[in-house]
Amino acid sequence: MTVDITINGQLHQLDIEPDTPLLWVLRDELGLTGTKYGCGLAQCGACTVLVDGQPTRSCVTPVDAVAGSQIMTIEAVTQDPVGQKVVEAWVSQQVAQCGYCQSGQVMAATGLLKQTPKPSDEDIAAAMVNLCRCGTYNAIAAAVRHAAQA
Repeated sequence: MTVDITINGQLHQLDIEPDTPLLWVLRDELGLTGTKYGCGLAQCGACTVLVDGQPTRSCVTPVDAVAGSQIMTIEAVTQDPVGQKVVEAWVSQQVAQCGYCQSGQVMAATGLLKQTPKPSDEDIAAAMVNLCRCGTYNAIAAAVRHAAQA
């Protein structure tokens, strides 16, 4: 089956099974490896991308469910003004340690700030639920606050 999806502003026509997880399309079919595989159960958030501006766990999202949607991955996040602010805040706050979860964290933060430009601490806590094995949650929250003020 041919599925048309738009990723980072570029239309892709893929001959693929419609129930293929978006994560595998991104990584295996398109070579966009910035989106990470973590748990495969939509629990850790390492695979988070934005689908029409909404943070979405790509490991459990079938590709046919996002046909016709605008998908943004970490590879294009700095092309978005909000995403650029988030990346700058991540660097200035020195958030990353091992870095494995960071692409999903940045995408979740970008989605939050696109929906809620001036989030409260409660908004940040509710939105930033991706797992971080290094425990950088305080630095993540500080970076989100920093990006919101930028």
